[in-house]
Amino acid sequence: MSDHVYKLMEITGSSTISMEDAVQKAVNRSARTVHNMRWFEVTNIRGHIDEGEVRHWQVTVKIGFTLD
Repeated sequence: MSDHVYKLMEITGSSTISMEDAVQKAVNRSARTVHNMRWFEVTNIRGHIDEGEVRHWQVTVKIGFTLD
C-alpha cells in the first residue's frame, strides 16, 4: 500500500427519505467535481420536524480524497 496525502472537505446532504439517502446524495453530488474520493465520516445528523413527524434529514459528512 502506498503512502497517501488526503484532503478533507465538509458537505451537508439532505433527504426526505432517510439519513443514508442524505449521505448518498452528498457523496453523489461531490463525485461530479471531486475525484479520488476514498472515505467519508458522518459528523452531524439533524432533521426537520413538522406536525410531530420527521420530514427532512440533514447529514454533514467529511469526505477524504487523495491529492493528484
